[in-house]
Amino acid sequence: MRLLVSPINAPEAEAAMAGGADILDVKNPREGSLGANFPWVIRSVAEVSGGRVPVSATIGDFDYKPGTASLAALGAAFSGADYIKVGLLKIKNRDEAADMIGNISRAVKEFDGGKKLVAAAYSDCARVGSIPPMELPEVAWECGADVVMVDTAIKDGMTTFQFMSESQIGEFISAGHDFGMEVAIAGTIKFEDLELLKRVDPDIIGVRGAVCGGDRSGEIKEELVRRMKADLS
Repeated sequence: MRLLVSPINAPEAEAAMAGGADILDVKNPREGSLGANFPWVIRSVAEVSGGRVPVSATIGDFDYKPGTASLAALGAAFSGADYIKVGLLKIKNRDEAADMIGNISRAVKEFDGGKKLVAAAYSDCARVGSIPPMELPEVAWECGADVVMVDTAIKDGMTTFQFMSESQIGEFISAGHDFGMEVAIAGTIKFEDLELLKRVDPDIIGVRGAVCGGDRSGEIKEELVRRMKADLS
């Protein structure tokens, strides 16, 4: 399992790298679960990485605006992100998901075929009226995504594991793998969730709050990243 840590700026990226993060995932928590940060922040984190670890960038929790999302994805790719991540927050069905993912994929991969697209659904989909996670893997694969992910849309302390059972998470991971994609699990992951994660064994786990001392609006702490990395081994 690779550890994805979500810094909001270059100093946090340095702390995450020093603690052993495998992927730096630039986001802006003030704009939502997968809130987008600024192009210059993505560039600064890419400079911190120096090619040593991949850089991911979120482009937002999107409603059905494939054109807007495609432009945002192209901007993230141009700014130095290796992974471009979109949240399908108000996407209600497979047709909308296909239009979103397909156009984002085209925008990113026409620019650079080496970039990877991450399509994210939400474990608390019933609270926000979005497409259920289990409907995502097939359509994501059909439309050129490289990674499927599940996160929480509402950051109120409730975790993915309160909305999806261990068996459901395992089924999501298996479905992604069946289509040849990597699978990421996020959503207010805490240190006490790591044993369950080791059992279901996703390719990537995504964290912020846990390595900020429990408050995602705090700052990433190198020692907590190091502890999480050690606990996953």
